[in-house]
Amino acid sequence: EMFRVSRYSKPWYYERSRQYNEAASWVFSGRSRMKNPIRNRSIVHLVPRNENIKTQSTRNEILSLGKFRFLSTAIVDDNPGKLEHEFRREGVRNVAIVAHVDHGKTTLVDTLLRSSNGGTDDERLLDSGELERERGITISSKVTRCDYKNTTINIVDTPGHADFAGEVDRVLSLVDGVCLVVDAAEGAMAQTKYVLSRALSLGKNPIVIINKADRLDGLSKIESGETESQLLDLFDSLGASEQQLDSLTYTLYASARNGWITDDQEVASEIAKKGNAGFGNGMSLLLDRIIELIPEPNVTSRTNEPCEDGSFTLSGESFQNDPFSMAAVTVGYDSYLGRMCTGRITSGSIRIGDECVVLKANSKAEEVEMESKEPKDTSSISGVFVNRGISRTKLEPPIGYAGDVITLAGVPNSIAVGDTITKAENPVEEALEALPLAPPILAMEFGANDGPLNGSEGSEVTPTKIRNRLMVETDNNVTLTVEKARGSDKTVVLARGELQLGILIEQMRREGFELVISPPKIMTKVSDDGKTILEPFEEATVDVDSEYAGYIVSALTGDRKATLLGIEDSDFGKSRLLFEIPSRGLLGFHSEAATATRGSAVVNHCYLDDRPITQLGEGLEKGKLISSESGKASHYALTSLEARGTLFIEPGDLVYPGMIIGQNAKQGDLEVNPVRSKHATNMRTQAKDERVYLQPPKKMSLEELLGYMGPDEMLEVTPSSIRLRKAELNPVERRKAARVKKQKKDALKQKIR
Repeated sequence: EMFRVSRYSKPWYYERSRQYNEAASWVFSGRSRMKNPIRNRSIVHLVPRNENIKTQSTRNEILSLGKFRFLSTAIVDDNPGKLEHEFRREGVRNVAIVAHVDHGKTTLVDTLLRSSNGGTDDERLLDSGELERERGITISSKVTRCDYKNTTINIVDTPGHADFAGEVDRVLSLVDGVCLVVDAAEGAMAQTKYVLSRALSLGKNPIVIINKADRLDGLSKIESGETESQLLDLFDSLGASEQQLDSLTYTLYASARNGWITDDQEVASEIAKKGNAGFGNGMSLLLDRIIELIPEPNVTSRTNEPCEDGSFTLSGESFQNDPFSMAAVTVGYDSYLGRMCTGRITSGSIRIGDECVVLKANSKAEEVEMESKEPKDTSSISGVFVNRGISRTKLEPPIGYAGDVITLAGVPNSIAVGDTITKAENPVEEALEALPLAPPILAMEFGANDGPLNGSEGSEVTPTKIRNRLMVETDNNVTLTVEKARGSDKTVVLARGELQLGILIEQMRREGFELVISPPKIMTKVSDDGKTILEPFEEATVDVDSEYAGYIVSALTGDRKATLLGIEDSDFGKSRLLFEIPSRGLLGFHSEAATATRGSAVVNHCYLDDRPITQLGEGLEKGKLISSESGKASHYALTSLEARGTLFIEPGDLVYPGMIIGQNAKQGDLEVNPVRSKHATNMRTQAKDERVYLQPPKKMSLEELLGYMGPDEMLEVTPSSIRLRKAELNPVERRKAARVKKQKKDALKQKIR
């Protein structure tokens, strides 16, 4: 009678142990080598092993311990008579699709749904949000399910951009394996490393899919083995186990857009060259691999014992008498159904009408009852749902078992992401453990619009409404932190990056909010010895046309203080540059690189660690053209100002004193009059007025403006316009502040000398 943690793992001998009691139970204080590590201080039941099994070099030591072999694990609790055993849920697979941005995750999910008759012919089915479709990226993770060969497969589509890495962190608790999608031409990118490191550290087995194998640049790297070699090096550098390294032997080659996948490199090359006519297996091979290589969900039970044949895989009905527990991964609200949450059931079962209660993260049931003087916040479940495609459908029959990924309606209003929901009658003792999230990098202040045009374009203009809206955002956006600013009515928002903040601001803008935003500031902290200030550093990868590689190296290694780690040139006129750079050095670089390289530069970055703070160069601050008058900009005035620098406005735009209308061609700010008009006289001249043409103004996106802002500037955002302005609108006060700043800078230089 031997126990296997999963059908793919091997039994191991335990060499270091001590006797727990006379009933042949043993306690371990460390972690085992098994795929599912034994929890700290877990009771381990042992039975005599077969005499014929060899023990290799540890034979004598194991014999001295009494010829025992591992059978099962059980969690220690206050009642030794009731032990939680770990089992596998039959007929279910939970898998996440993870990859770098634009490597084909969402397209792959669409094709998977069509292959299992669970989707439609719509492209980017799961990118249902308005901003997601406009920008062509996945912003929030989504769960859908399909049925294939009597198995329910729950598929989680995750964002690929580093700013939304928190979405990946929280959904990994839902799944037991991941499909790692890698672009055949680009290989392993910055976000590929991040999502893979998180999956490997949690013991998830990856299925590697090399996508876009039908492209010529990708095909050449597949045939040369370059992409697979990069992946092998990446797995090894991230400390993958032998079992996780073995997953590379099952690498699949695919074209999600064209709907084919194969495990044979020669077949992939032939399809890429001749087309996939006659190769109509769709994505069935990937679905088969998911069923074969991804283990069933791991669940806990107090009412079930290991079967006589040693099997630990049970059907869902076997867990209906266990205490119910589920960690909330997403929460929401429906005007008809009430408060809702989505998660994976860890133990027990749930059905409509069950009374539930919330355990806050890192709390215990008895602590909640002792501390609460009021009655518990209980609620009756009004619906059990699952997602098929983008549609939420009722689960039939309406009961969810351990291992299912479901959405519950009618949960208590106090629930938040990371909390545990359990039944009121038979609750679990402790809240489920929540996965740690990466720390925020940027901080920005949000406040009500205090400019001359405030209240003229938006409907939500008060600081209280802005703060309440930001607090609502933290319900699901778990990587956002909202705090009240000291000494003002503004709100501080901590986030992972410019894109994440830009998406939030754009959503609020479309909801009718008027607000002003301060420049993003990098989060610093003090070292353990209290002597050094640390700032976040990132690994930046820049893919650019080879003719612009020199500019990128010069721009990053100059005032931005980056360190060049390597350069790779391809046969298609592209270069890949790898840097280590302070996070402050990347602010505003995306738009600068895109302009200088005619849009060929693609910048990706990923958080590395915290290092001593670096002094950036002074050349990063740009001089600005500042309006000195209010009114509408005139064609006549802008014509004369065009020679002063680059304009951001066009004739007819509203301006006011302190508003930034362009970038000065020289260092320093310059106040100008953009509303000046030509004086009308009754004098006639022989020459007619010449027709004057203006260059189109430079229009920057919201994310570009966030990185472009100077330290003394603010961004004014309304539903119909985005304006850049000085934080201090009074020109006299600005000149005083400029003198003080110059004096401090001169004093610092003198001190250094």
